Amino acid sequence: MAEDYGIIDVWMQHPTPKHSNQPIFDSLRRWTGMEKVTEDVPVEVTIAAMDEGGVQLGLICAWWGPLGPTISNDEVADIVKKYPHRFVGIASVDLYRPMDGIRELRRCVRQLGFKGLRIVQWYWNLPPTDRRYYPLYAECIELGIPFCCQVGHTGPLCPSEPGRPIPYIDEVALEFPELKIVGGHIGYPWTVEMIAVATKHENVYIDTSAYVAKRYPAELVNYMKKNGKKKVMFGTNYPMVTAARCLKDLDTLELNDEVKKLFLCENAKRVFGL
Repeated sequence: MAEDYGIIDVWMQHPTPKHSNQPIFDSLRRWTGMEKVTEDVPVEVTIAAMDEGGVQLGLICAWWGPLGPTISNDEVADIVKKYPHRFVGIASVDLYRPMDGIRELRRCVRQLGFKGLRIVQWYWNLPPTDRRYYPLYAECIELGIPFCCQVGHTGPLCPSEPGRPIPYIDEVALEFPELKIVGGHIGYPWTVEMIAVATKHENVYIDTSAYVAKRYPAELVNYMKKNGKKKVMFGTNYPMVTAARCLKDLDTLELNDEVKKLFLCENAKRVFGL
């Protein structure tokens, strides 16, 4: 059973009205049937969803866009402080103000104990080769944390171009070979490109957030079973999808115990230094 592995969810966020009700997420609500968040959601609701899916630890992220944070780093820190054995913080910062972004990232890692930086490219409509990212890449290397991003098309109502693995992730990995890069959402419909980039570069990884197990492309499953067994990590993108839904059909993928353990927890432990 998946529950035996102490599952780590590498991409989730606690729902808030400010974040979840943005018009760009209207398409996701159509697909998933999610209702708008009308009031503050107790953190215990998120923990209950984790428990249902056997998730021991959630990497819970802040969100920052051109108009400012929709989930602030301090909001995330408050949740982590309240439930330190269930959550780890993932920071987000302002791309438009690079020095402020670097200082905020340092604060999040050194003072708040966060374990990564996530920038969602479509939120800014800026591919990861844009000059605004580069100071943050250097700081991630100095702080010893991964840079997390989105790869593939966008479910939200924003352009998909910034999510292409080739050329963007490939070029960043060439210029910053020390930078650990985690591409979330498997890269669909460019999953084969994402696999190629992860294979080419030692420090590039894939997470399966936003997809349930039965929708993992066959190419990704084959990669997980063979030379990519240390390259793929489990994620949900909760509250869009719960862990229980994501993992319902995991056994149909016929992953052996070694691959399953690496996928569900060990790769995340290693990459994020947990």
